[in-house]
Amino acid sequence: MLNRRYLRIKVMQALYTYFQSHNHDVPKGENELLRSIDKVYDLYLLLLQFLIELKGVAVIIADEGKNKRLPSSEDLNPNLRFIENPILLELENNPALTAALRERKLNWSGQMEIIRRSFLAIKGSEEFEEYMSAPMVTYDMHREILVHVFKQYVADSDSVDSFLEERSLHWPNDLNMAVAPMIIKTLETFQSEGGKDFHLMPLFKDPADDKQFVVDLYRKTIIHDKDSEQMIGDKTKNWEVERIAMMDVLLMKMAIAELMHFQNIPVKVSLNEYIEISKLYSTPKSKVFINGILDKLVLDLKGKEMILKTGRGLIE
Repeated sequence: MLNRRYLRIKVMQALYTYFQSHNHDVPKGENELLRSIDKVYDLYLLLLQFLIELKGVAVIIADEGKNKRLPSSEDLNPNLRFIENPILLELENNPALTAALRERKLNWSGQMEIIRRSFLAIKGSEEFEEYMSAPMVTYDMHREILVHVFKQYVADSDSVDSFLEERSLHWPNDLNMAVAPMIIKTLETFQSEGGKDFHLMPLFKDPADDKQFVVDLYRKTIIHDKDSEQMIGDKTKNWEVERIAMMDVLLMKMAIAELMHFQNIPVKVSLNEYIEISKLYSTPKSKVFINGILDKLVLDLKGKEMILKTGRGLIE
């Protein structure tokens, strides 16, 4: 599921688009923001299906071997361990996953060459050969090979990455920062045969609360944009706000909105979150710069009683 940091990142991306565009339609921007977050779940489902499709390609290759003009004994009696991997079978036959894929119209139609190339690379790997040739395999080994396959040949695949980027510019980033951990956690829920432990991960911990957080942060950053810019300008007297990295300014505006208008989020949490996000999305010096400006702003806002938090310890 998506944590609050990643929700902040999605809001940041939407706000960046909003401030860069000439069409300042806030409701439309909100809808696009929520749609982009929902599409993260599409990616999660689609990559679970990728694992199932790998099994399908393995079946096709095994059948091709049997239909050779002069098949070898290995062609006629292929090793079916991967094809019969119980976790893949449980994924393939899971009603919730099947229904979600059908409802969202998600599939790999027309992309079988990507899956075939991926499977051939997997088949030639040392880890896969050890799995296929082991005298006996445990349920844990069935699970571990799938985790390895996903990490090395799906999440870290250039061809998969290119395909995802064609579908959505944000998907490669969504994969690395949000979806890959979700897929791995999903695979790790398989603890015993029968799939009783398996469940699709939810996108949100608390859907209503998390969606409200996203919308409120987006709206309040826009509504209080001019006031926030003035506050930042007052603390950067030796700088013109226009010359400060746009991402730094945007992150500080979001932080100010959160400090002033989200009563249940501790001050320290807000400061730490935006400093951490700056490490990922802004310049190498941004962490120190943003930290210094926000520290000054917090002192001023506290002195003017403009940071109102409910609960003990939230304003520290």
